[in-house]
Amino acid sequence: MSELAELQQRIAPLFPGLMGLKLREVAQGRVLAELPVRPDLCTTGGILHGGAVMAFADTLGAIGTFMNLPAGKRTTTTDSSTKFIAAAKVGTVVSGESVALHRGRTTMVWQTSIRNAEGKLCAVVTQTQLVLDGA
Repeated sequence: MSELAELQQRIAPLFPGLMGLKLREVAQGRVLAELPVRPDLCTTGGILHGGAVMAFADTLGAIGTFMNLPAGKRTTTTDSSTKFIAAAKVGTVVSGESVALHRGRTTMVWQTSIRNAEGKLCAVVTQTQLVLDGA
């Protein structure tokens, strides 16, 4: 099984899997994924909920960090900042690209761009991931 398939299987029973997140590419410095904009992920008016946008982005940054963790380490988000720019409509698919801005020994910083079906930037999310000793 490929690394991508293993990660997809790992998140399937978790919140990102329930949201419908589909990983497209994973690498040490970049993660690509898609999310279908379903009615249950929307606000009134059929627009993707901001919390869904943030959860999508948070997952991509966490996966990126996971791809860079040394053996015996785990991660958690300590900070996240979201700038909303445009909407994504129900029945479409948004894409997310998360890139590493910093991959350090104790923290990692990822920036995720979320784009709607037309390719327009919907949100930019910058998050800090703490690197912790494994449980």
